[in-house]
Amino acid sequence: MIFRRFHDPDLAQTGFLLACQETREAIAVDPRRDTAAWLDCARAENLKITAVTETHIHADYLSGARELANQTGAKLYLSAEGGPDWLYGYPHEPLKNGDVITAGTVRLDVLHTPGHTPEHLSFLVSGAGDAAGPHLLTGDFVFVGDVGRPDLLDEAAGGTDTRFPAARTLFRSLKDVFVQLPDETRVWPGHGAGSACGRNLGSEPSTTVGHEKRSSWWAPFVRDGDEDGFTTELLAGQPDAPWYFGRMKRHNRAGPALYGELTPLPEIGAGRLRNADLLAVDARSGLPDGRSPLGALRLPPGGRFVTHAAWVLDPEETDRDIVLLTDDAAEAERLRAALLRIGVDTVAGYSADPEAFRNGTYPSVPPAGLAGLEDPVLLDIRTGAEHEAGHIPGSVRLHGGRVLKQLEQLPRDRPVIVYCQSGGRVPPVVSALRQRGFDAHELQGSYVGWLLAGGADS
Repeated sequence: MIFRRFHDPDLAQTGFLLACQETREAIAVDPRRDTAAWLDCARAENLKITAVTETHIHADYLSGARELANQTGAKLYLSAEGGPDWLYGYPHEPLKNGDVITAGTVRLDVLHTPGHTPEHLSFLVSGAGDAAGPHLLTGDFVFVGDVGRPDLLDEAAGGTDTRFPAARTLFRSLKDVFVQLPDETRVWPGHGAGSACGRNLGSEPSTTVGHEKRSSWWAPFVRDGDEDGFTTELLAGQPDAPWYFGRMKRHNRAGPALYGELTPLPEIGAGRLRNADLLAVDARSGLPDGRSPLGALRLPPGGRFVTHAAWVLDPEETDRDIVLLTDDAAEAERLRAALLRIGVDTVAGYSADPEAFRNGTYPSVPPAGLAGLEDPVLLDIRTGAEHEAGHIPGSVRLHGGRVLKQLEQLPRDRPVIVYCQSGGRVPPVVSALRQRGFDAHELQGSYVGWLLAGGADS
């Protein structure tokens, strides 16, 4: 069996391609919406993708299952578990507990593993010539050292107190399904460290059933049958869920839009760049802190580009075409592909001309300058755990992924000074706030800078 893993470190998301060495037929599981990695792998290894599936209705990225099936002519298999509220809204082959998907000698046995979501499936994978198997693709059910959070429907999808019955359902999935599998079963989760889909995910790409039964925090609760203790522990201290998760969940259930074949992005001239109908997204590398064209969204192109883009770009709020200010055409194509993962499909072109926009500097404030401001609002955009570990006195905390949906909590007649831990999360939020009329500023050095300036002693 051919077993290929595709991991996106930005979203900490993982998908798979499983193929029969004899027939060269392949099954794709949890593909991203920018499907090039799967298609390139299939071409390079002379594979034909005959089936596409996914573990559940995702919340943190836009699924590529529909897109990949459309591009390859493969059959699309999706969960029919969880009840009528969790049925997909577009054509597919339904999957229920106990069903099987095959591609040559590769076999996926379908296991219903609800808790993270009601319709969630896991896939037990076996195939000829695979000495490392069996494998379990767990999606957001079991991670390395953790399990999928059951509270996202409350946090980001409009649910009310669904977390409690969901946590108990997850307990039963662990007890009745996961721990019953052979200890040597290799576990491949759909997320790793850095994902908001769990509380404390490990960074290793895989684990085993036996290892998780011996070492994971949840194991003693399941072993002792302590459902109440498990529920309390699981729901304590879950990270903030970015607001865009709700949009991803709705679109993934209804069916992500198909985009087909992408044509190369055109380079846009300076004249059109100044068109008010275009939204400039500055993703150039190497700019000084706070430096960007006035009026542009600043999205540095580092390892969290698409995560931060999802915080400040909502296609449901605007249909403006986007122009990417990038270092070159290749970088523009890479960033467009990343934006497809969160449903931002309106990239019209790019510009690598440093003179195309008039540069400006979003005002920044050194820690020593805070005392000279008149009644500023200190906005901490870190996680709750970071804030509790230490923060600037008097600061208001709104997670960076929720700020634009909670603007009523920020005054428009006072300066808003934004900080995170060391500054990497601040530019998208400050630029987005300034676009919306707020007098927003970066705190130079963010929380670390404030500490180094003696803030903890003041």
